[in-house]
Amino acid sequence: MNMASEQTALINNAVADFDPPKKPKRITYALACSILASMTSILLGYDTGVMSGAVIYIRRDLHISDVQVEILIGIINLYSPIGSFLAGRTSDWIGRRYTIVFAGAFFFAGAILMGFSPNYTFLMFGRFIAGIGIGYALMIAPVYTAEVSPASSRGFLTSFPEVFINTGILLGYVSNLAFSKLPLRLGWRLMLGVGVVPSLLISFGVLVMPESPRWLVMRGRLGEARRVLDKTSDSEEEARLRLADIKSAVGILGSYNDDDNDDDNDDDVVQTSKQSTGKGVWKEMFIHPSPAVRHIVVAALGIHFFQQAIGLDSVVLYSPTIFQKAGIASDNQKLVATVAVGFTKTIFILVATFFLDRVGRRPLLLTSFGGIIISLLTLATCLTIIGDSDTKVMWAVGLSIAAVLTSVATFSIGAGPITWVYSTEILPSRLRAQGAAMGAVVNRIMSGVISMTFLSLSKAMTIGGAFFLYAAMAVAGWIFFYTMLPETQGKTLEEMEGSFGKFRENSNTDVK
Repeated sequence: MNMASEQTALINNAVADFDPPKKPKRITYALACSILASMTSILLGYDTGVMSGAVIYIRRDLHISDVQVEILIGIINLYSPIGSFLAGRTSDWIGRRYTIVFAGAFFFAGAILMGFSPNYTFLMFGRFIAGIGIGYALMIAPVYTAEVSPASSRGFLTSFPEVFINTGILLGYVSNLAFSKLPLRLGWRLMLGVGVVPSLLISFGVLVMPESPRWLVMRGRLGEARRVLDKTSDSEEEARLRLADIKSAVGILGSYNDDDNDDDNDDDVVQTSKQSTGKGVWKEMFIHPSPAVRHIVVAALGIHFFQQAIGLDSVVLYSPTIFQKAGIASDNQKLVATVAVGFTKTIFILVATFFLDRVGRRPLLLTSFGGIIISLLTLATCLTIIGDSDTKVMWAVGLSIAAVLTSVATFSIGAGPITWVYSTEILPSRLRAQGAAMGAVVNRIMSGVISMTFLSLSKAMTIGGAFFLYAAMAVAGWIFFYTMLPETQGKTLEEMEGSFGKFRENSNTDVK
């Protein structure tokens, strides 16, 4: 019996010896930090979702035209780049953590103003204030989560901002449905005013968040950075390597022994270079960039451009209008169908988070855009058939609804989360805050252009023609991603610049 037990133990040990190395487990502390930071993205999502339904009642109450509706819905995307631009310098100045407070404070004030708006002009002012807060949130959430995440789960954690954007959209749709039965003057104001709730939650969350380790290193506060890295890395060895890589990347001046674990050194502060505090960034990115940096900047801004140029914001913002064109007449039915859009987006973004670190950014992005192309072409064809028909074409109505749902689903599994993950992680530490701010500016400007022209574009070239145009932009985006974006899965943030240099060399070799 003893001999059998010993043999069993030997066999089990032998099997264990041949087990493949397990993937490092995700760090609970890094997960909590990423969730708290990413909650700022709810602000954009809620505003996007709630305006799609609220505008139905705002139009009736304030008696505004189609052009005023377009401006009301889309103008916040032209206000938010101001916040994103300011957030780049603000986060380098006071830190990532306190920049999140700015986001919550601005949106809180904007939501209050919109909720008490007596007229169109006052409502536009409230959207200006809220837009500044959204701009801050869009820039800071992916930057903070990328900088606090270990390489093994950075894709998973950095996709959280997009998860919360979609959660916010769904909450906005639910708010539309919940308050739609109230008196006209009260209902839409409550829909907008409830936005104060997530901004308050964000402000409380900041109280328990640590500062970004990369910002701490940029400020020479190496002891504090090491303590954060110890809590957010897969191992002590990885924490030491991350600290050494960050120091090298930001150009620390002075000496500090990374291997010294003496607690007396925990609060050491060293001198940093001017470059590490955000000075000279614009010159390095746009005036005299290296070939690798030029490639990175084109990729980071290009992915934001095409994420919005394909018109998915029109699907989200104007889904009640699209469903009306498809043949759904009842306000309640349109809002219920819109909730289905929000639910689909949220479910598929959650699915995407578990594939980013397994499948890779590039395959998911190309697959996502392929699905978007098919969905938009289907939607454009069906809406054209419905528009040209004198009778209700039920199969086209059903297929239109299905195409709307598949377009947001395929967007959520790739183009939605990967845009923020990829554009943040490829930027070198010294350029990350202000480079991410520029990406957010491009994103919001394009979103504003799309959302402020959809109704006019639909009138000029039919709603089907508008979606054919968006499909053509999706084809151009797929080609751009295929030729310009290398894979970044599993690489540390400090390795990215070299990866783009190698990708460029390989591309040139292939051409020759």
